[in-house]
Amino acid sequence: MSDLKKRIDTILEANQELDSTLQKICKLLYDEVKHFNWVGFYFKNGDKQELKLGPYEGAPTEHTIIPYGKGICGQVAVSNETFISQDVYAEENYLACSIETKAEIVVPIFKNGENVGQIDIDSHYANSISKEDEELLNYICERVGKML
Repeated sequence: MSDLKKRIDTILEANQELDSTLQKICKLLYDEVKHFNWVGFYFKNGDKQELKLGPYEGAPTEHTIIPYGKGICGQVAVSNETFISQDVYAEENYLACSIETKAEIVVPIFKNGENVGQIDIDSHYANSISKEDEELLNYICERVGKML
């Protein structure tokens, strides 16, 4: 993971446009972490109580707007806490993006203490999200929050 962190740092320190930077992070994670089968950012949609899809890598999704409280992403927007599901079909509040998705992790992004977005990872493999994955995604979200 330290090699991946270094590559993330290189992307973040390149001083490019935010969307371009986030897209490169999505692509790197999608390409390099075998069990990351969809990687995307969602951000608070202005003053609305909803998330809007930002840069992502993976299959297209119909979930471009997610109301707060709906699905795992909407739940994290309300709870302000990372959510890991090793089996999405065991979750009552799961919002299906793909029938192939088996596990998901959503990590919030904070700016000045406010939850302004999140990174969402879907995996086609149940029980695939590790502590190392969570640590890497926390690191990315902390860094992205400072860029906003």
